[in-house]
Amino acid sequence: MKNILVTIDFNSDEQLLVEKAFQLAKQFDSKIWLVHIAAPDPDFIGYEVGPQYIRDSRASELREEHKLLQKLSNELKEKGVTAEGLLVQGATIEMIMEESKKLNVDLIIAGHHEHGFLYNAFVGSISGQIVKKSKIPVLIIPLD
Repeated sequence: MKNILVTIDFNSDEQLLVEKAFQLAKQFDSKIWLVHIAAPDPDFIGYEVGPQYIRDSRASELREEHKLLQKLSNELKEKGVTAEGLLVQGATIEMIMEESKKLNVDLIIAGHHEHGFLYNAFVGSISGQIVKKSKIPVLIIPLD
């Protein structure tokens, strides 16, 4: 197992996922890819980009998310594990599958939050969709 992809969503529980990835990476001398999928730009999904302050706000959010990814990857490097952070824009499941193929990933680590019936009926479970679509082994970590 040479490459581990960890899905990061910045819901304040990414440390648990990173720690599990660290434990596996140490055992198998693996590289960790910390991947955050950001929402696509409004023009990507068919809407006008809007006023400049909206674009500036969005750019600021993306810069902050990128800094957080770099901080997490630097912490892993300090512990002796090779790690890189990637910020990708697009549809979550599709981008995770695409990046997994590009990076030649051997394992995907994702967190799972328990949601109510209505949420699952309308939105669905990201971790469940990853398991359904992935041809790569997936490790789901309960976060609740």
